[in-house]
Amino acid sequence: MLEVFLIILALIWLIFAVISDLKTREIPNWLNFSLIIFALGVRFFYSVFNDNWSFFVQGVFGFAVFFAIANLLYFSRFFAGGDAKLMMALGPIIPFGTSFLPNVNLSISFLFLFLMTGAVFGLIAILYLSFKDFNAIKGGFIRNVKTNKKTFYMFMIIGLIFMFLGFFERLLFSLGILIFVMPYLYFYTRAIDRNMIVQIKTKNLTEGDWLNDDIKVGKNVIKANWQGLSKKEISLIRRKHKFVKIKIGIQYSPVFLMSFLAFVYFYLNGIDLWNSLWQP
Repeated sequence: MLEVFLIILALIWLIFAVISDLKTREIPNWLNFSLIIFALGVRFFYSVFNDNWSFFVQGVFGFAVFFAIANLLYFSRFFAGGDAKLMMALGPIIPFGTSFLPNVNLSISFLFLFLMTGAVFGLIAILYLSFKDFNAIKGGFIRNVKTNKKTFYMFMIIGLIFMFLGFFERLLFSLGILIFVMPYLYFYTRAIDRNMIVQIKTKNLTEGDWLNDDIKVGKNVIKANWQGLSKKEISLIRRKHKFVKIKIGIQYSPVFLMSFLAFVYFYLNGIDLWNSLWQP
């Protein structure tokens, strides 16, 4: 079956993406773009030989949908550039059928699995980083609280008020707990984020690295932004600086692989994940 070929193709590319990301903290553009080309190419030639263009059209539709989702997550700063492109690359893969609604179902199922896997993976990564550098993160958390006392206490008071009202309406008690712990989680996450800043040699910079601060190179100022460094900016920095501080994020490529494996398991076993969530 053609969907089995697409599954194997995606798994091979995802494994290489994870290896590259873990080794170099980068997913090469050629890897993502080649998966898009291969997936659409397979669909195109299949459609030509079978005189049925619905399979190719569904692949294009899947790419368009995942392209939009990837850009939404990228500009919302949930994704780095490599992660966004990897999400786009899975777009032509996941619509296995030739009908619109079943493919929408498959896409939603994958995205649901991705969100769940990403949440668990992120929590484990945060716990790992917490234990690894507990003293530094603890100090950063205390500093965050001290410099934002008013905001911190405001959330605590609002949370306590809602918990008190929860004696009259149970839902308000749960909301109060959420509001109460929110500043703890936020300031703790910020402390972890600040601890993920490293100084590296400029010769080791790669495209997409995030500067911690703006850097002045001659008359030019290279901004620290979410898009990361371009090859031209790296070249300019190397002329004037030997070391630079960059932010390192949690590598999320394993989430793509784990989510896709779970998705394939459900698909091959005929489990309609999305509809089963709504059945009593």
